[in-house]
Amino acid sequence: MTTPSPAQVNLLLADALERYSRAELASALGVDVRTIIRWAMSEAAPKPYLGAALESLLRPRTVLRHEAPKFTFVDLFAGIGGIRQGFEQYGGECVFTSEWNAFSKKTYTVNFGANHKFIGDIVGQHSEVPEHDVLLAGFPCQPFSIAGVSKKNSLGRPHGFEDPTQGTLFFEIKEIIKMTRPSAFVLENVKNLTSHDRGNTFRVIRSVLEDDLGYEVHSRVIDGGHFTPQHRERIVIVGFARETQFDWNELKLPSKADHQMVDVLHKTDGSEPFLPHDGEKYFNFTNQDVQEKYTLTENLWRYLQDYARKHRAAGNGFGFGLVNGSSRSRTLSARYYKDGSEILVSQVGKRPRRLTPRECARLMGFDDSFVIPVSDTQAYRQFGNSVVAPVFKEVARVVTPHMLAVKNATLAAAENSSAVA
Repeated sequence: MTTPSPAQVNLLLADALERYSRAELASALGVDVRTIIRWAMSEAAPKPYLGAALESLLRPRTVLRHEAPKFTFVDLFAGIGGIRQGFEQYGGECVFTSEWNAFSKKTYTVNFGANHKFIGDIVGQHSEVPEHDVLLAGFPCQPFSIAGVSKKNSLGRPHGFEDPTQGTLFFEIKEIIKMTRPSAFVLENVKNLTSHDRGNTFRVIRSVLEDDLGYEVHSRVIDGGHFTPQHRERIVIVGFARETQFDWNELKLPSKADHQMVDVLHKTDGSEPFLPHDGEKYFNFTNQDVQEKYTLTENLWRYLQDYARKHRAAGNGFGFGLVNGSSRSRTLSARYYKDGSEILVSQVGKRPRRLTPRECARLMGFDDSFVIPVSDTQAYRQFGNSVVAPVFKEVARVVTPHMLAVKNATLAAAENSSAVA
């Protein structure tokens, strides 16, 4: 990418100030708000590399486009687009997106553009969804996850299909499938969906998809650890509008031994790539080291060690998770922003540190072209809630041929019926 000239930087800054608040822009560029104000008042100018970062923030990353798409899909409960990428890779075009969280929407649109309809809350908006071949939905996990159930139980709140809000979101999916009749759907949720309420929740879901909607349904729990050095099991539910020869054994799952944390950690040997859209937010290229702000404070490190000792003495397994380059990590969660305790990186002669948002992106299988335009707190939440993107690239690979066969058979049947009439 060519470094913008000073005049171009001023234009980029003006555009960025229209799209982002000063606080958001400061966070995205790794500077303080006062610096943004000085730039805006022409009292100072961004450094050249920050001009390139501004350019990256304002332009969506290069998204795979197809002159003649093989199929169309909709992306519901889209998060930051982790499921979407694989289906684009295998010939799909996204024609509709729904994501209610404003920060996730920002990350999604910065990376994928806004060349199709994008709405927030999907509840009651079924008529907004256009015809499509594949429905993708990572529907909310909270009512079914172990942590979510425990929290709701402690508060005396209902969960699963008794939950009056999130627990009904699956039925939004049901109504959209019923209305649009896609050739296939791909749904994602936490592994615990299969055991929630002694298996009743999953039985209801499967019955709705098979008996009420008439789809051929296949489900499998897949560990993202086959693609990144992180244990992360999720259930994937695939359905087809006609009978197929689909078989989960078509999946090619690499050995987990192929992946270690060195694959995602910043390189301190001079080989860390400079990313214009990151600048030096996460990595200090002068010192060839991760920015100091990610190192735990003395008080937090002492607290985490005391907490771990207390639970070890009680015979519990609770405590922080410490990794190095040869390690594999625990599951990254949306609460990572609080203390980073589940995945702390050891440092020679220093206290451990949190992962940076870029390292979290890599741990979730997002390549370095993926732009992170939000604060660290929001980025940690987004990647903690995301899917491991390469898992769904592989799911897309095995689903697409069968989906296309269903699509073609449905079109042929419609043509024959029209000819007879």
